[in-house]
Amino acid sequence: MGCLPGFVIMAAADEAELVHMVATAVAIDDRPCAFRYPRGEGTGIALPERGEPLEIGRGRVVREGTAVAILSLGARLGEALKAADELAARGLSTTVADARFCKPLDEDLVRRLAREHEVLITIEEGAIGGFGSHALGHLADAGLLDKGLKVRTMTLPDRFIDHDTPKAMYRAAGLDAEAILETVLGALGRERSPGAALDRA
Repeated sequence: MGCLPGFVIMAAADEAELVHMVATAVAIDDRPCAFRYPRGEGTGIALPERGEPLEIGRGRVVREGTAVAILSLGARLGEALKAADELAARGLSTTVADARFCKPLDEDLVRRLAREHEVLITIEEGAIGGFGSHALGHLADAGLLDKGLKVRTMTLPDRFIDHDTPKAMYRAAGLDAEAILETVLGALGRERSPGAALDRA
């Protein structure tokens, strides 16, 4: 993704966001663009009557917190919110943000999340070297890894995953709410309570 100068790359968190991204793609007339969306059913969110072009390179904060930040690119946003609920129940106030764009990266959002939280998790439906690496490189260049920020990037694993339902494949890939929770607790050096598990229904 880093080798395409000027390219706009988006990933929809849900079907409503996809409507807006289609409108954004139509409005872009000075450079190439692409957007990614997963197979399977949508989240069931109401669709807007008309798509509105998004501000290029700007993400959105969906939930505000103070201790942990989860920055999602694409359809893992719902799982990030589920993980945030579980973290809140454990006393860990969690911000959840939707990056919307891999390119151009919302550098202001990434810096804000890094400065205001102890832990920053990025999650995406892509391989290593994508959005998380892009965000991590920006944090390093900005000197925001120098003072103890705990960063983890969650990506698709470098192995074959058997074909299944999207839900089962995300679980096998370690990209569901349970995996996000474990990643945050691991970054903080905390252990799961014996027998504790999220509702996977």
